[in-house]
Amino acid sequence: AGSRNGAIAGCSFGTVLLEPFVHQVGGHMSMMKYDEHTVCKPLVSQELSFYESLPLAMRQFTPQYKGTVSVHLKKDSLGNVMLIASPSLQTGTCGRVDNATSEPAVTIWHKCKWAASTGTGSDLQTQCVLLCVLSSCPGKRLLRTDLQYRTDSLLEDANGNQPERKSYNPWGLHCHRQHLNRMSSKHNENKLHQFLLLENVVSKYNYPCILDLKMGTRQHGDDASEEKKARHIKKCEQSTSASLGVRICGMQVYQADTGHFLCKDKYYGRKLSPEGFRQTLRQFLCNGNHLRMDLLEPIILRLKALLSVIRKQSSYRFYSSSLLIIYDGQEPKENTAPLDNHLHFQKTNCTTSQGTHHSRVDVRMIDFAHTTFKGSKCNHTTYDGPDHGYIFGLENLIKILQNISEGK
Repeated sequence: AGSRNGAIAGCSFGTVLLEPFVHQVGGHMSMMKYDEHTVCKPLVSQELSFYESLPLAMRQFTPQYKGTVSVHLKKDSLGNVMLIASPSLQTGTCGRVDNATSEPAVTIWHKCKWAASTGTGSDLQTQCVLLCVLSSCPGKRLLRTDLQYRTDSLLEDANGNQPERKSYNPWGLHCHRQHLNRMSSKHNENKLHQFLLLENVVSKYNYPCILDLKMGTRQHGDDASEEKKARHIKKCEQSTSASLGVRICGMQVYQADTGHFLCKDKYYGRKLSPEGFRQTLRQFLCNGNHLRMDLLEPIILRLKALLSVIRKQSSYRFYSSSLLIIYDGQEPKENTAPLDNHLHFQKTNCTTSQGTHHSRVDVRMIDFAHTTFKGSKCNHTTYDGPDHGYIFGLENLIKILQNISEGK
């Protein structure tokens, strides 16, 4: 036996069973679940530089950085693609996979235990892999190992039903399939890919309601080509990025009346007018029965605290980064209110519920692949003062939430 934080006898090989992160609501890079409290994503040097020199004041508003992990592809006899995460694998002189004797950066005890329980021999590296079946059919099981089908399928139970807890946002699986296709078409199996290990900021929530907001009036990085620059400028001009300094990139909100998540993607967010943005922000706070008024004050206070920190970060430009607003769709019992049919809001009956309990909420900045700051190893341009585009977006976001709180 062992603990999540300790090494397990016989598991020093460090190979980890990865899974798609089912609560990814935005972005285009695939997020993978490394363990219950850790996710991983493809490493970008500029983002790594940001995490390695993160100002102390910003740490409460970003995921905890936990290190890096090596990942490589593997195909079975049927051509299905596996992603194998190997914390203890290092790149040899020829760029191929070599076994190292070092302990894994993070030990996943329950996954090692699962692999050992198969009892099929000593080939643990083969046992502890995830096979991601590239299928567009949503009814198929998306995950299995090469030794046995997992009984806890992401999308259905043993009877083929979809329980409440199995209702997932389809965007993450869409990104995952695309990412696997890109990796398998461009690279051979022995090439190592470096991934960042980051805190899973929604792990403490039973029904994580997540709003992914692209912040700022500019989205392209300093290294963008003229074509990419023009494309991003056009997206900003045609969306609320220009008018409000913020646009919706993805959303999932648990609907208590149906037991499923209401989901919106980045294409929906790009089409919104400023009024549509306000209505969707209100919809994010609606659980299908009533508006979660108890969430507004803690969210606003958290955003104001972030605004204070951003105003003090001279030279930082958070181009193309996102801001997550998170809360638990399973609300405290004292906040529940009976359904009132007199107020109709976008096909849901959302009356206001005046709870006094401050529900647990979180606000986190993510995605720093194009963030630049003075002293960065990947710095292209040095800027003076704080990121005014980001500040503009935060101020408008706070103002809209305050208006909702005041019943406007």
